[in-house]
Amino acid sequence: MKKIAIIGISGYSGLELLRLLHSHPDAEIVNVYGTSNIGAKLTDLFPKLLNFPKYATLTIKTFSSDEIMTTADLVFFATPAGIAAELAADFIAADFPVVDLSGDFRLQNPAQYEKWYKKSAVHKNLLSKADYVLADFDRPTQAYVSNPGCYATATLLSLAPLYQANLIQLDSVIIDAKSGLSGAGKNLTDSSHYVNANENVSLYKLNQHQHIPEIFNKLISWNTNAKPIQFSTSLIPVNRGIFVSTYAKLAEGITFSDVVAAYHQTYDDKYFVRVLNDGLLPDLHSVVGTNFTDIGLGYNELTHTLTVVTVIDNLVKGAAGQAIQNMNHFFGFDEKAGLDLVPIL
Repeated sequence: MKKIAIIGISGYSGLELLRLLHSHPDAEIVNVYGTSNIGAKLTDLFPKLLNFPKYATLTIKTFSSDEIMTTADLVFFATPAGIAAELAADFIAADFPVVDLSGDFRLQNPAQYEKWYKKSAVHKNLLSKADYVLADFDRPTQAYVSNPGCYATATLLSLAPLYQANLIQLDSVIIDAKSGLSGAGKNLTDSSHYVNANENVSLYKLNQHQHIPEIFNKLISWNTNAKPIQFSTSLIPVNRGIFVSTYAKLAEGITFSDVVAAYHQTYDDKYFVRVLNDGLLPDLHSVVGTNFTDIGLGYNELTHTLTVVTVIDNLVKGAAGQAIQNMNHFFGFDEKAGLDLVPIL
């Protein structure tokens, strides 16, 4: 039984880690840390946990790398951008296992990090010590695992077969990605305020979203001829979920049947990615509460345009679920441990 610490327990991703690890057969939470409510009992802050005795003794602690490395086997960073950058050095120096859900170690180039995250790369000498691990394709090779972003996860799973098999015109890719409100985190902003978000749709960070470079870096690793993509993000009035519509022109000589076959060849042996058949297209209800990614395909013969529709739960597959999937790979556990979940119906 591996002992787990969580930094950032009171955020959406931290609490989702707790929910998923609760039923994990090979891992247990031993300590939780935060930057507020220090000393508070977890069950006082979140009364819905009162019926679970194993959380009754957990209090939110002040960060201590020494305590974590003494009492735990792995730590999750479920923190906003900038915090892991400040706190990770001791873990990296000790080669201690970390799964980082923030964006602090997703970009290997310090200049790229500073451009897209609008923060100084104080950890620039440590960037090469982290692995960016898309769990359905990669396995950790270093102790520090950088978990992909929610938009990046859905987008990369949408595009992988197209780039790996060179099936599309690489200068034709347009991605329209939409997220529920929990993707913006717990801190209230004007855009996430109820009166602005309810019964509304708003596009934000056009051509500036921080997940763009991590997406492109991965695409380049799959296909060195990859070209910049058009990528937009919108906020929709749902609690959780990512809905990505991708459009592209097929490469010369490629048929829609070739595309369908490539998606099945890529994903039929990957438990957490489901390719729908017969022109079926997924919706958010198919995946909410789970670690699944559902993908549907369509083709317009008049415009020669391929459409790929991909849905994930941003808090599970896009954050805590993929983080646990990466933990499972790191420790050699069953990939499905703690994650074989039925959608919330």
